[in-house]
Amino acid sequence: MHAAPDRRWSVQQLADTVAVSRSALDERFRQVLGRSPIRYLTDWRMHLAENLLATTRHSVAAVAHRVGYDSEEAFSRAFKRAHSTAPGAWRREQPSKIVRPEMGP
Repeated sequence: MHAAPDRRWSVQQLADTVAVSRSALDERFRQVLGRSPIRYLTDWRMHLAENLLATTRHSVAAVAHRVGYDSEEAFSRAFKRAHSTAPGAWRREQPSKIVRPEMGP
């Protein structure tokens, strides 16, 4: 999940990856993290998206695809649910953290 956030994960695929049942995976996630595997995946994707929006000039559509959304619209809806604002508006409100390469002499 961390190494491939753009993958179309299902609970079954996550469970198969770690060789446990779906119910065991769900129970363990809820015990340790207090949320379901899919909720954790969504939160992880939003964290990655925040970082990309704050530190790159990638378009919202490019960020959406890099963090696992098939469409900019689906990503924007998920981002807005998490942040109460659209990704573009959120980006404009952030202090600039974009790393610019140094120019030579």
